[in-house]
Amino acid sequence: MKRNPMTLRGAELLREELKRLKSVDRPNVIKAIAEARSHGDLSENAEYHAAREQQGFIEGRIAELEAKLSTADIIDVSKLPANGRVVFGATVDLEAEDDGKKVTYTIVGEDEADIKAARIAVTSPIARALIGKSEGDVVDVAAPGGTRSYEIVAVRYEA
Repeated sequence: MKRNPMTLRGAELLREELKRLKSVDRPNVIKAIAEARSHGDLSENAEYHAAREQQGFIEGRIAELEAKLSTADIIDVSKLPANGRVVFGATVDLEAEDDGKKVTYTIVGEDEADIKAARIAVTSPIARALIGKSEGDVVDVAAPGGTRSYEIVAVRYEA
């Protein structure tokens, strides 16, 4: 079975969502189905069909989260012996060589990647270019608009 690397924080977020789905959302949709069922004819009951569709979504998401957590290889980045190198879970401050623009990324597992939150997958081109490098190194990243060079300004390991 393939193990998927995941940060401690990412696993905790998935567990919280799973708990909410099981303890709040699932009971609510079961009540909605029961209420819609009490309204009589199910063949033309839009409330019933909507609630059943919602139940299918919730059950699917629960199964997906349980599968992700069962294959997760949870890594506490604050305990890694990285010695200033960029490793899985590290938060990296970069500065573009051409325009001086600064950007910060945290390297995470694929299941917790979110570019809007500056969390990039360990399999992404920029993460692959950064892994193993240290503060002060310059890395070249193949981007859709061409190769960009970044200097690694700082490397942090936040739990």
